[in-house]
Amino acid sequence: MERSSAAPSAIHESHQVERVYAALARVYDGFFDWALRPGRREAVVSLPLRPGDRVLEVGVGTGLSLPVYPRECKVTGVDISEAMLERARRRLKQLGRVDGVELLRMDAHRLEFEDEQFDHVLAPYVISVVADPARVMQEMRRVCRQGGTLSVVNHFGSSWKPLAWAGRQLTPLTRWVGFRLGVPIETVTSTPGLELLSVRRVNLCGMWRLIQLRRVG
Repeated sequence: MERSSAAPSAIHESHQVERVYAALARVYDGFFDWALRPGRREAVVSLPLRPGDRVLEVGVGTGLSLPVYPRECKVTGVDISEAMLERARRRLKQLGRVDGVELLRMDAHRLEFEDEQFDHVLAPYVISVVADPARVMQEMRRVCRQGGTLSVVNHFGSSWKPLAWAGRQLTPLTRWVGFRLGVPIETVTSTPGLELLSVRRVNLCGMWRLIQLRRVG
C-alpha cells in the first residue's frame, strides 16, 4: 500500500477541525445546505454510476448527499466528526436505507482502505477544510480504482492577485471556523496520477467549482 503517516501538524489541525464541526453539527444543515446543495447534488448525479458500483464520500458530514445516491450503489461515507456522523445515521434511518450504506469515522489524511477499493470517490467541500489538501488528494487517488472517477466540489483561491492576497490574509482567521480561503485549484487539478476531465462552476454565483478527474496509471 502507498500510504504513509500524517505529519504532526496535520494531526493537530485535524483535531481542531473535529472540534469545530462537533460544535457546528446541530446547525450545519440550516446554515450551509441552502447554499451548497446544488453543487453537492450535481456532483453525485454527474458520477457515471452503475449498479453495484462502490462509492466513497470523503467528508460525508450530516449525510446531506445520501438521498441522491441510487440504491443500487454501495456507498461508504467517512468523516472526522462523530457528531456529524450521528446526524448522518439518523438521516439514513429516516430514509429507510439500512442496507448499502456504511458510515465510518476517519481522517481523510489517512484513509483506512486498501488500494483501488472504490469505483468512484467524491469529496464535497472538504479540500478547503483539511490541513494538507495535497495529501488528501493523494489518498483519494490511492483508494480509487484505475479508470475510476474522482470528483471534488470546493471553493478555491482567486486567480486575481488582489483577491488572492486577501484570501491568504484571512485564512488564519477562517481556519478557526473550519475552512481556508486560498487553496489553489491546481492542488486538485494537478494531482499526479489523475487526468482532468472537466471543471464547471456551481452554487451561488458560481463561486464554487465541481472538478471531475479520472484515475490513470
